[in-house]
Amino acid sequence: MPAQSASAPVVRRDLAWRVIGLVNFYRLLLPPVLVTMQWLGGQELLTGHPGPFLSACIAYFSAGVLLVVARRLSWPSLRGVALLNTGVDAAGISLILYASGGVASGLGILLVLPVGAMAVLAEHRDAFLIAAMGALGILVQQMFVYVAGVAPAGDFTTGGVIGVVLFAIALSAWPIANRLRESEELVRRQEIDLANLAQLSQYIVQHLRESILVVDTEDRVRLINESAAQMLGDRSAYPGALLGEASPRLLYLLTTWRHGGASAAEAPAAFTAADGARVIQPHFAPLGNSAPAPILVFLEDTSIIAEKVQQSKLAALGRLSASIAHEIRNPIGAMSHAGQLLAESTHLVGEDRRLIEIICSNSARVSDIINNVLRLSRREETHLERLSLRSWIEDFRDEFCATMQCPPERLRISGAEVPIEVRVDSSQLHQVVWNLCDNVLRHAPAEVPIEIRYGRLSAGSRPFLEIADRGPGVAAEFVERIFEPFFSSGHGGTGLGLFLARELAQTNGATLLYEARAGGGSIFRMVFADPQRWSRA
Repeated sequence: MPAQSASAPVVRRDLAWRVIGLVNFYRLLLPPVLVTMQWLGGQELLTGHPGPFLSACIAYFSAGVLLVVARRLSWPSLRGVALLNTGVDAAGISLILYASGGVASGLGILLVLPVGAMAVLAEHRDAFLIAAMGALGILVQQMFVYVAGVAPAGDFTTGGVIGVVLFAIALSAWPIANRLRESEELVRRQEIDLANLAQLSQYIVQHLRESILVVDTEDRVRLINESAAQMLGDRSAYPGALLGEASPRLLYLLTTWRHGGASAAEAPAAFTAADGARVIQPHFAPLGNSAPAPILVFLEDTSIIAEKVQQSKLAALGRLSASIAHEIRNPIGAMSHAGQLLAESTHLVGEDRRLIEIICSNSARVSDIINNVLRLSRREETHLERLSLRSWIEDFRDEFCATMQCPPERLRISGAEVPIEVRVDSSQLHQVVWNLCDNVLRHAPAEVPIEIRYGRLSAGSRPFLEIADRGPGVAAEFVERIFEPFFSSGHGGTGLGLFLARELAQTNGATLLYEARAGGGSIFRMVFADPQRWSRA
């Protein structure tokens, strides 16, 4: 515990310089006051000689100035500082006494404060040494005054009384000084403990796996740990920043929660992290009983929680998939075999061959879907490969338009000119994008185009692929449930499409997000794994 072992000398030094500062102020104030009193009162107040008295005051004032300057120096010993200050006070005030006619002037009492102050700083017997220096100064000056014939011999008694008073003050200051040191040491030790606790708390907060931040009543971030800063964006989320600048959506949710009170919905709407790849669920709690009170905000990464929650659903899905896979594969295999036999016929025209190709390709696609569902339910390892998004999307458009008999101009591709690569399982990516595009065909009017956009996110530079449309969109009451298994807002749907799409995205290290499109419509954004982490996968 090095901090605690060094606390005692630090305490004494702090106390010493505060006391010395008080005495320095006394030295600088006393001479002007005495000179002013003599000038106003004349010889009736101070019975000495005006010339020597003024010189003594100037000398004492100058010594005080020098001690103020010397305070900035590095003193190896506080004992030396205390004795030096006592010597200056004893000599200076003794000279003023001598110029004033000795102890009869009543100025001997001026030594009480400096001697008492230095006695507080003294250790053990040094307090008596300080008192002896003051008493000796009074007696010596009184001796010179008596030799000069200015004062009678009876004034020695008064000087002795002042010396006794100085010793009494030094004796009474000793226990007071000890008590002050003990109190100061206790305060300093408590300060060290509080500083250590603050550092420990800061360390714990910064290294918590949970993401937390504290927002004050003015909506400023007062405390935020590293994981929360990463969620909101390191550049805009820092202590002292406005929450609205770091995350306008989080500020809106916080304001809504405040207006609803602590009894509002426990799970407010989620928002997207700064990297665009995670959905964050905030939880709010007031700090203290004041009104309004600072708010403690917990940021929960729903992808982590959802993965754990979905384990049971995946287990049920796996059992279901295993039980029906055989029943589905048999008719699909028969269809595929029949298509192949028909394709060998020499009497087919061009239109018939195109229909047979559609039958065969979709039979293979259904078989791939079954394999992906089984692989997903069993958590089998995906077959990751590096793909160029632009070329892959163009091939997908050609296949999708040919299979779904959709005009190619309805699928619009836009993206960055710079080649962008992703690392995914191509068959699973195919299933995800096919499912999303097929949803647009089934739910949007025939004239609504399907926009396939790709690029890199501005925050984090992670690759993304979007399926956007201007269709009816998703009803607000269904937004939170569209990725749940077996949930469908339409008729005839199984409720597995979007669920499987998100799960397949997660198995490839990607995230599938939904966002309502400004002006109407939907955006499904697939954010791929960070290329910088490919080597770690």
